[in-house]
Amino acid sequence: MRALLISLALAAWAGGSEAQQAADAVAPEVGAFEVAGAAAPVTAEEWMIVTAHPLASQAGARVLGQGGTAADAMIAAQLVLGLVEPQSSGLGGGAFLVWWDAKAGALTTLDGRETAPQRATPTLFQKDGAPMDFFEAVVGGRSVGVPGTPMLLGEAHARWGRLGWADLFTEAQDHATNGFEVSPRMAASIAANADTLDRFTATRDYFLPGGRALGAGDTLRNPAYAETLAQFAAEGPAPFYTGDIARKITRAVQSARGNPGTLSLLDLALYQVKERAAVCAPYRDHEVCGMGPPSSGAIAVGQTLGALGAYDLAALGPESAEARRLIGDASRLAFADRGRYVADPDFVPVPAKGLLDPAYLAARGALLNGGAALSEVQPGTPEFDHALNWADNLPIEMPSTSHISIVDGYGNALSMTTTIENAFGSRVMAAGFLLNNELTDFSFASVDGGLPIANAAAPGKRPRSSMAPTIVMQDGAPRLVIGSPGGSRIIPYVTNAIIAYLDWGMDVQAITTMPHAINRFGTYDLEEGTSAEALAGPLRDMGFDVELRGLNSGLHAIAIGDGLQGGADPRREGLAIGE
Repeated sequence: MRALLISLALAAWAGGSEAQQAADAVAPEVGAFEVAGAAAPVTAEEWMIVTAHPLASQAGARVLGQGGTAADAMIAAQLVLGLVEPQSSGLGGGAFLVWWDAKAGALTTLDGRETAPQRATPTLFQKDGAPMDFFEAVVGGRSVGVPGTPMLLGEAHARWGRLGWADLFTEAQDHATNGFEVSPRMAASIAANADTLDRFTATRDYFLPGGRALGAGDTLRNPAYAETLAQFAAEGPAPFYTGDIARKITRAVQSARGNPGTLSLLDLALYQVKERAAVCAPYRDHEVCGMGPPSSGAIAVGQTLGALGAYDLAALGPESAEARRLIGDASRLAFADRGRYVADPDFVPVPAKGLLDPAYLAARGALLNGGAALSEVQPGTPEFDHALNWADNLPIEMPSTSHISIVDGYGNALSMTTTIENAFGSRVMAAGFLLNNELTDFSFASVDGGLPIANAAAPGKRPRSSMAPTIVMQDGAPRLVIGSPGGSRIIPYVTNAIIAYLDWGMDVQAITTMPHAINRFGTYDLEEGTSAEALAGPLRDMGFDVELRGLNSGLHAIAIGDGLQGGADPRREGLAIGE
């Protein structure tokens, strides 16, 4: 089955129809809710890796096959992803990592989120007292935070690596030097963003050589990235924060034509990756664990599941509009709390314990009684020993990003969501990689109705995120490793997949392929062209506004039980490989 899924993924990546025909032949069904085009999971005994691109999965698989840890494999995969999927993640961005240490029997997380420059103010994205237009703020140096990914890779290797550091760079250096084939997804993303990629010389010359957007099948080389990798392999993360690469980053940010930023060498030198305790919430007989603030992922996923604890979703099934009403409104309640209370805990007191308190969630869940959509959703008042007097915040979060799930031969598990925020980030390149636009995850407004907004920008602060790398535990051991890209939709993507796995008994390939039905702020988004469209009428009858739209998740999951099972979201170019 491993060979089958690899061949299916590669054929689909090349645009072949044989992959779809073969996948349809093994497509499972759950009631009347067909999981169209889903292959069976990849199975393995020793180790498993799932990433968003075949070349990245292959790099990580080589490392795992040589006795490397999940941390080693993640580094090799991320270095390749930044080259072959530059629109989503890379060395100019940040990441959140959740780690299960099999030997220690413990979970922890690493926060590699970007930070705001020392000269950032709460009005960073305002002009004449009013919030800037989104892309006016994004494109250029103003939106660039201090990249955290290089230091996160170094920290993960120092803690959990087994192979030599330089050994993890082989595939990325080879592809950067000798070239790789531009994938259909990368080509489509370049075409869709050509007008903004054209703004800066280095970016234009790379993605639009000779004025023509790169196309699928083109061979692309990146000698500047190869040079950066050579420095990174020889010296570790230091050049990004205090050396030559740091100088290239600050020059690119400060000279970005039309919209320069203030990122300085001091900002880079001050950066730190932070270890934080995992945030866990009970669901059924499991613990759902992930990244706490400054990410809202684990809290919002845990709140949604916690509010649903009294409802028998298993009996309702995935095709049930009533199940979707409950899940959608539980999600709305979680997003209301998220918008008011969650921000960087180093700057703002966050009532995480109160937001996940079982009694509080039971009271929130009681609001779901009845057969109609909630007419109004407001933040709750969780128990907290600080003031709760904040204004609500709804920043614009775009669906880019990437996710990596790995289980290694030593029993360690890794879930890491990695991003440069919007597709192609700030569009500013330095040293062969794109720089993030992560600062636009801060609120553009700093106050509302006389109340401060928790997620306003400040010097050294980390913007709130929706990334939700997750490890689901049972009886003190990991059972499911999962996460997704997708902006603020990450939270319901991951939540729904966990429900599908635990309540509806779907396997890991089925939960990544399942048609999406999600609600964050009131409108129910149903994935167009799928069986989820059948829910539109019943949900409208319940009082929801409904929109049919493309929902481009990138769920990557590994189930741990009698062996390993891996699933890659067919909406992207991902690949699961195991042995």
